[in-house]
Amino acid sequence: MDNDNVQRMKQRFQIVGNCPELNRAIDVAIQVAPTDLSVLITGESGVGKENIPKIIHANSLRKSKQYIAVNCGSIPEGTVDSELFGHEKGAFTGAVNERKGYFDEANGGTIFLDEVAELPMATQARLLRVLETGEFIKVGSSKVEKTNVRIVAATNVDLQSAIEQGRFREDLFYRLNTIPIKVPPLRERGTDILLLFRKFSADCAEKYHMPPLQLADDAREVMMTYHWPGNVRQLKNITEQMSIMAESRVITAEDIKEYLTDIRSSMLPVATGGAQQTHSFENEREILYKVLFDLRRDVTELKEQMNSMSSRSAAVPQHQPVSIITNSPTAEPAAHLKAEGDDEDILDTEVYVEETLSLDEVEKDMIKRALAKHNGRRKNAAKDLNISERTLYRKIKEYNLE
Repeated sequence: MDNDNVQRMKQRFQIVGNCPELNRAIDVAIQVAPTDLSVLITGESGVGKENIPKIIHANSLRKSKQYIAVNCGSIPEGTVDSELFGHEKGAFTGAVNERKGYFDEANGGTIFLDEVAELPMATQARLLRVLETGEFIKVGSSKVEKTNVRIVAATNVDLQSAIEQGRFREDLFYRLNTIPIKVPPLRERGTDILLLFRKFSADCAEKYHMPPLQLADDAREVMMTYHWPGNVRQLKNITEQMSIMAESRVITAEDIKEYLTDIRSSMLPVATGGAQQTHSFENEREILYKVLFDLRRDVTELKEQMNSMSSRSAAVPQHQPVSIITNSPTAEPAAHLKAEGDDEDILDTEVYVEETLSLDEVEKDMIKRALAKHNGRRKNAAKDLNISERTLYRKIKEYNLE
């Protein structure tokens, strides 16, 4: 590993940290840069995958040409082909002029396809053709066009699982995955967490003309043992919030925990001594599922307790002597009480049926709340829900929320 080059790239692109896995990812990016091999960057959401393609482009023979970053998840499914490959005038309603796509604009340079797993299957087939032959066809055209681009892709999705589920082409995966680079999650980067906090705090202090934050010893322990499901992005947001809102410039463990009360951190507890409690989640939907299943279990247990209490109360009516029921050889308590019209004391013999919570209904309600919170602004709602704009767009259509 060329440590000098790695450190130079970290300074140029403001990458903070000395984690060996991070340094390894940067080193691989530098080594592969002079070639035209396609690169697939993997890592959880918020780890900083967008820095790797910039390093690749900056160290490549294409560095004087254009670099275009495309967030595939933010493009509506109906227009993604037009955005990537361009369209002819009149190709569809609203196509009043001919338009170049990103692959045409980036000819000779590098194109970064972030959230590549969000591409529709038909678009994946088009992308595969570009990778194999450098050819594409504009929407509404029959003319084959050529492009010479270096493709770097990134995803936070387990593509092997996506392939098994029929959501991603296996042949495209192998074409993209010529050189794999994995960016480690924040929780595996050790003291980089504290270095990043110091940087974000200093940046905020400079921007808003205030003293930087400092961490007490117990706060350091919380920072180091917390799971950080949102990774570097979450740490930056929390640091900025504390910089503005915290009354004291010395942050304690209790101060930090006040900012870790979102839906993800509520079920990912901080380890306070002993073995660290962690759980690995592939994506945010798995987290939502676990929260919902935990909630369902709690509701079920509560209903069982209430049902048991109700049964005991009804078995011994308060206004009649116990002997009327227990000493009668022929009496059937439930039928006898019903005959007297004493509805309040009838034994509840209804079979308990466990309720199930509809994940779709909860998801629909969360989307409605996020849209209402942000006055219909989908970009902000998607960010709040921690999903891509394209996924939100698809869910809005699926639940008829337009």
